[in-house]
Amino acid sequence: MQRTAEAVSLGHPDKTADYISSYILDRIIEQDKHARYAVEVMIKDNTVVLGGEISTRANLGALPQYVRRALAEIGYDERYARIWGDCAINPAQIEIINLIGVQSADISRGVDANGWGDQGVFVGYACQGEGKINRELFLARKLNDSLYARARKSKNLGIDIKTQITLNDGEIETAIVAIPMLRNEDLTEFIVSVLGEQPANIIVNGTGRYTYHGSIADCGITGRKLACDFYSTACPIGGGSPWTKDASKADLTLNVYARILACENLHDNDECFVYLSSCIGRSELPSGLIKTVKGGVVSYNELWVNQKPSTLIRAYGLDKPIYTKLCRRGISGILPNTK
Repeated sequence: MQRTAEAVSLGHPDKTADYISSYILDRIIEQDKHARYAVEVMIKDNTVVLGGEISTRANLGALPQYVRRALAEIGYDERYARIWGDCAINPAQIEIINLIGVQSADISRGVDANGWGDQGVFVGYACQGEGKINRELFLARKLNDSLYARARKSKNLGIDIKTQITLNDGEIETAIVAIPMLRNEDLTEFIVSVLGEQPANIIVNGTGRYTYHGSIADCGITGRKLACDFYSTACPIGGGSPWTKDASKADLTLNVYARILACENLHDNDECFVYLSSCIGRSELPSGLIKTVKGGVVSYNELWVNQKPSTLIRAYGLDKPIYTKLCRRGISGILPNTK
């Protein structure tokens, strides 16, 4: 049976948008751990649009500076601009459009009462294997991370990278890589060494040429790479984007909690799914369910969760500046013993 998963680097414009929002949130939490934050980012060419709501005592005058620092951390800095010219974003030419307001009073009254800042459904997943994620996703990420690290040091390779792995009965059938190149470079040996086996098919830059990249070639918007950040096709995705929210939002905290519960309840099962739901303004969760699969046998157990948002936030350190770290590894990169 074939199974396929994709991974993208921080240099991909959608993940660049996610990272910018996460970076801004980290800087705000350093000043005000009780901040309310929901900021979407769109990046196209050399323009960054910030839209959403922030209620905080932190100084927001540094938002343009935070955007530029986030881009530099990803690798879009002056050195990169000198190498790639018009083929990539130029930090010296960045224009920032600020469309940020404050949180609705109707929402804040529920959050102030220790209720969730939104309603929704959330799914956590874990399975046997490295990182407790499906092998095709693990390999796609491993290859992507390795190529990204190589590109950060290269004068020929770009950092807007996609990798895709197809397994067939557990063996790597196809490895697909999209990576910007100023001149053609044979990456076959590198790909095989990272994956630890020879795929039946290796495809690098399927169109034959890939130079224009990042926000110059594509428009980046927060929340469009959730399949890469969560569980690929192994599990349904619940909630919205976790990378644009503070921890009072269920999209962030309950997605984290569902993943941790799935890992903790995996035990010797093949797979574990955790389903949660929330109600805006209320702390109790309307529903919770654990589904486990072992040897093709499916079992269900109801899960009653009466953890207030503030309790989960403290338990998992979500009132600390950890959001760029979470954004880098994805929700399915979280394990119970990590924050």
